[in-house]
Parts: sequence; C-alpha cells; structure tokens
Amino acid sequence: MTKKILVVDDEESIHLLYSEEFEEEGYEVYGALSGEEGLDKLSEILPDLVILDINMPGMNGIEVLRKIKGINPNLPVILSSAYQEFKQDLASWASDAYIVKSANLDELKAAVKKHIS
Repeated sequence: MTKKILVVDDEESIHLLYSEEFEEEGYEVYGALSGEEGLDKLSEILPDLVILDINMPGMNGIEVLRKIKGINPNLPVILSSAYQEFKQDLASWASDAYIVKSANLDELKAAVKKHIS
C-alpha cells in the first residue's frame, strides 16, 4: 500500500519540489497551503506522515502541530523550516523530527523513511 505524505507549507515551490522528490520515491504526496487547509485535509486523506512548515500566515506550524497531535498522537510530523532557531523552541520538540529547509533533501528523505518505512 502506498504511503501518503501531507505537505503543509505556504510556498508553492516547496510543494512542487517535495511532490517531485517524494513521488519518485513511491509516495503519494498531498499539499495544503495553510495550517487550516492542512487540518481539513488530515481527516480527508489520512496521511501516514505530515511535513509541516513553521512560519506560515494565519495558523503557524506549532499551532498546527499541537492540533495534529491532539487528533492523532501517533501520526509522525516532521517540522521543516528555513529558520534554525525554531529548533530551540520547546514546542517544536513535540514533533518527530526537525529539518532545516535546504536544496539538499537527503536529511528530509531520511527522516521520512525512518518514520514511515
């Protein structure tokens, strides 16, 4: 059965990059451009893993993370941010992994494999 990844990020370019990369690895990739949309899609598609941006307009990634863990504490969530400093935020420790965004997706791919292989 194909594993499903939900990417919640307000940047369209991230959706394109992650879709391309993870579909090549055999995953089904779904996208949401806001925290609210991500939460709506959660019950709709029942993903095996969520990749979640922190810095988004409206509901930020930390709020979304808390809501996801409230709904399904066992769903792996990888926080992904361009900002290293969020890694120190205690709230981000509730995530299953924290990856700083870069053009090299090896670290992100390894985290995804670790949590849903």
